[in-house]
Amino acid sequence: MEALDLLATGFAQIADPTRFGFVILGVVLGLLVGVIPGVGGTTGVAILLPVTVFLEPISAIVMLAGIYWGAMYGGLITSILFAVPGNPWSVAVMFDGRPMAMQGKAALAMSAGFVVSFVGALIAALLFTFFALPFAEIALSFGPPEMFAVLLIAFGTFVGLGGSPGKAAVMIAAGFLLSTVGFDVVTGQPRLTFGTITLMQGFHFVPITIGLFGVGEVLFNASERYKVKIEEMTRAARLGFHDVFEAVRAMVKNIWMIIFSALLGFFTGLLPGAGATPASFMSYGIAQKMSRHPEKFGKGAIEGVMAPEAANNAAGTGSILPMLVLGIPGSPTAAILMAGIFMWGFIPGPRLFVDQPEFVWGFIASLYVANVAAVAICLTATPLLAMMLRTPYALLAPIIIILCIVGAYAIQNSLLDVWLVLIFGIIGFVLRKLAFPLAPLVVALVLGASTEQALRQSLIMSDGSMAIFFERSISMPLMVAALLLFMLPLFQRLYRMLRPRRDGDQAPAE
Repeated sequence: MEALDLLATGFAQIADPTRFGFVILGVVLGLLVGVIPGVGGTTGVAILLPVTVFLEPISAIVMLAGIYWGAMYGGLITSILFAVPGNPWSVAVMFDGRPMAMQGKAALAMSAGFVVSFVGALIAALLFTFFALPFAEIALSFGPPEMFAVLLIAFGTFVGLGGSPGKAAVMIAAGFLLSTVGFDVVTGQPRLTFGTITLMQGFHFVPITIGLFGVGEVLFNASERYKVKIEEMTRAARLGFHDVFEAVRAMVKNIWMIIFSALLGFFTGLLPGAGATPASFMSYGIAQKMSRHPEKFGKGAIEGVMAPEAANNAAGTGSILPMLVLGIPGSPTAAILMAGIFMWGFIPGPRLFVDQPEFVWGFIASLYVANVAAVAICLTATPLLAMMLRTPYALLAPIIIILCIVGAYAIQNSLLDVWLVLIFGIIGFVLRKLAFPLAPLVVALVLGASTEQALRQSLIMSDGSMAIFFERSISMPLMVAALLLFMLPLFQRLYRMLRPRRDGDQAPAE
């Protein structure tokens, strides 16, 4: 019952009218950026993060949380109505949501998506509430070897479970290299400063993140030249009571699939670097295999909308848990939220639950409030949100870039941060064109100093012996898991090489 008492404390923090107003403001802003193709929750949080420097910490974190969850709902609208995913995790919803819209069932598809998103997020929020304290208590027993092993799992996830192991490894190495600029975390000696006083402060990861996900996304989307044909937009987006009722009936009929998708999404979100996008694709594939009519998927099956929506909202919630408890972000957006926690003078980790319980549980309470507000707004104001697509991208692009520059400068009042935004905006554009993942670079930059510190402290404890990671009861299985993740692409390659040979050997015997 301790978790419920602490959650009540969190709701008491949100009950303050000012903080509640910031939650609602965040949800509205999130919904607005969610319906703009290519902006999405990660970019929205990155752009508005510096603005929160002027707010008190609880108001700031709940506002950013509102942006995050609002954007998760907003991306559904463009995916279904216009076949243009507002977020990466909304792509799977488009597979059946768009065919339903072409069949005149756009309102039903969106109603089902909104209702199931709320249910998935609610399930994940309950798991978050009851898992957070046990996770924090376990993490308090972690020493440097255990922390290094956990951090290694974070990077192994990108390599072993990502799309391209080689590209992920290159981006991780680039993030580590950037994190070493400045002063040595142990000796205090300057590194990679090239005699420049300006570089002694190192590279702040917020301007780099804003450049990669803000300016870089704007340049990429401008090069793609989104052209969305809007036909009868307001009429198609209007939701009626009948549509909501039918969506609830469909949800009840497929409740076990939705619960399974939410659980899959939550535990996928716990994996560092996984996040909502892979969870949505996995749940879509599993729902198709579990369905009695798999042939309907891709042609307008309502289960194809509900499964990924339940998963991606649950994963979005799950990705926050390792960030708060271990200081390891489970997604790029969680990394940006973690940057905010650092900016406000707090250190993510198990001690945060002990030292700042009002902050932590106020944030957890915002999971519930933001999702209730988002589903209520979506069910009543979808036509207004869809009209955001009438704003010319040529007008939105310069506004976003100006916000990126102003936001980056506001962090430290440094022109270096402005140059970092512009330089990494161009780098982010090039990397997107070359299909390099940006998340590994950001996570490595954020966690680089922590990883180096944990490694060097462990080696100091063991007089330079790497055996310390395999001698301790907790770090040993974690290290084995991390190494297996790094070697997983090699195992998969060997399997693909050996499989045709084995099939060929069996052919003559048949």
